[in-house]
Amino acid sequence: MTGRLMLLDTASLYFRAYFGVPDSVKAPDGTPVNAVRGLLDFIDRLVKDHRPDQLVACMDADWRPQWRVDLIPTYKAHRVAEEREAGPDAEEVPDTLAPQVPVIEDVLDAIGIARVGVARYEADDVIGTFTARAAGPVDIVTGDRDLYQLVDDARGIRVLYPLKGVGTLQLTDEAVLREKYGVDGRGYADLALLRGDPSDGLPGVAGIGEKTAAKLLAEFGDLDALMAALDDPRAKLTPSQRKRLDEARPYVAVAPKVVRVAADVPLPDVDPALPHAPRDPQALERLAERWGLGGSLQRLLTTLAR
Repeated sequence: MTGRLMLLDTASLYFRAYFGVPDSVKAPDGTPVNAVRGLLDFIDRLVKDHRPDQLVACMDADWRPQWRVDLIPTYKAHRVAEEREAGPDAEEVPDTLAPQVPVIEDVLDAIGIARVGVARYEADDVIGTFTARAAGPVDIVTGDRDLYQLVDDARGIRVLYPLKGVGTLQLTDEAVLREKYGVDGRGYADLALLRGDPSDGLPGVAGIGEKTAAKLLAEFGDLDALMAALDDPRAKLTPSQRKRLDEARPYVAVAPKVVRVAADVPLPDVDPALPHAPRDPQALERLAERWGLGGSLQRLLTTLAR
């Protein structure tokens, strides 16, 4: 993969499509398809505006991997809809969105857009591994700030963060991260770990918010150096900071593996090249008719054919 690679955090985008497109957008039988059509419109706009050479729709084969839960039991616990003995727990998803996900998968497959999910890993980990392996520049499209940790100007890796649909994107590079958070991509994971993230069930270090975390990382360089400073009485830490960080040692010892995306996922062999024509035209025609994909699908196919 030597051209510009675009990686989609697919669940993040179809959630945005679901809430951004009215549920009055329905299939002929009355089933809502707002997430399906919205995602197709998103992909069309992304390809038109950014002209990637390759594109991969990265999926959550496991949205809450057990190995992360074993390290931090609260990880995404508040989003569990049903605990399951075998396989991943069921995630809390709107009733009219869940049935649209298999349709999205079938449509992407019929078009020929590479779609990758790997058992025991989240889409973030798939994205992290594709990014680690990429020889050329990478655009990561996500509404999840966790992936800011992958931003790397030297390698041409940036995050396209949707502010409104995908027509208005924040092109997130290291300058944006330094301005907003006081860290670069490598430092963002340490910042997130220290401040915590209620949306993911990460407690963080009590009493250390985003600004304090940024100051500490600026002072000491990274998380390892900060924690090493606890054993140095000359280090510039307030008594309160020392106490808080010392109490958080068990959390800090395991949190990096939870917060940092994996870069060693066993990816399947896929062809990430953008298709110029549908891989399975007959299946796509059936899906288009069954689900009333209309102009959304046709616009994307026209864009891909160019």
